[in-house]
Amino acid sequence: MIDLVEQIVRNQLEDTVKELGQPAFRAKQLREWVVQKRVDSFDEMTNLPKAFREKLAQSCRIWTTTIAKHTTADDGTEKLLVQLHDGGRIECVLLRDGDRRTICISSQVGCAMGCVFCASGLDGVDRNLTSGEIAEQMLRLQILLPEGERLSHIVVMGMGEPLANVDRLIPALDLASSEDGLGISARRITISTVGLPPAIDKLSKLETRYQLAVSLHAPNDELRTKIVPVNKTIGIQKILDAADNYFDVSGRRLTFEYVLLSQLNDRPEHAQQLAKLLKGRPALLNVIPYNPVPGLPYETPTVQAQQRFREILENHGITVKFRHRKGDKINAACGQLRRLSKENLVPLEGTAS
Repeated sequence: MIDLVEQIVRNQLEDTVKELGQPAFRAKQLREWVVQKRVDSFDEMTNLPKAFREKLAQSCRIWTTTIAKHTTADDGTEKLLVQLHDGGRIECVLLRDGDRRTICISSQVGCAMGCVFCASGLDGVDRNLTSGEIAEQMLRLQILLPEGERLSHIVVMGMGEPLANVDRLIPALDLASSEDGLGISARRITISTVGLPPAIDKLSKLETRYQLAVSLHAPNDELRTKIVPVNKTIGIQKILDAADNYFDVSGRRLTFEYVLLSQLNDRPEHAQQLAKLLKGRPALLNVIPYNPVPGLPYETPTVQAQQRFREILENHGITVKFRHRKGDKINAACGQLRRLSKENLVPLEGTAS
């Protein structure tokens, strides 16, 4: 079977259409139905000849994935547990905030970075997602919107380390940002990374214009290696150098992410060190009070600790934003996404269908 979304992402749809005996302009029509008109079957593609639709149904498939579970929360957040063709599972999320319709998508089945507080890496990593599988998350989440609403932002902050799969990620994001794709501005698409300097340098060479969010989580290498083990072979300074170069090339203001963990990285001296590290950089510091994960020993800092941390940073001139928690009631908040085993179809603790 021909996977249409993968063909679209790889710009191979015209060749496929020709092989099926149709003129090239049918590729544009087919792409529009799949990407923009949110159809779920070939029967809905009414401007295509019936014989062609029948041939498509026999030789092609729109989806390689299925929805194993759809979970909703009172704040408008929706989470999909997506089953892949080989039985692997990932999660992706639709977040509603005013007029914003943001989706959080995954790039790998699991994660190998080993961040100690994160649910996504608890079972390690199985494999990278294909470009089509990344794009299918966008399209499936888009279908959840009522007519008249459209996606406004994408964050690649779900399961996996995006820059460990950069060659498959970028074609999917290019589809999202193209005018004949989802039409989302590149400045509204954010790639979140623990910081892999060679891959960041690759983004610079490709001259991508996507936002880059670097997950620091600590202001010094000793503490960061405890929280983000992969840091042992990298180091903060190399990450900052690569991020600075990306800013020089792209012109996009950098974002640094910092998950605040009680009694681990939330002390005044950590805020002082972090302010010194970021001073002079045209960057936003996005602080995320820890979202608890069942089975992990970490806790959310007290309100007083959060306020003290923020005040120290702001007194040093650092632009700080504390992320408003959304989706935590259905384990869809930052750091809570994880896969379920094929045998375990029960809802995660705290979910509500």
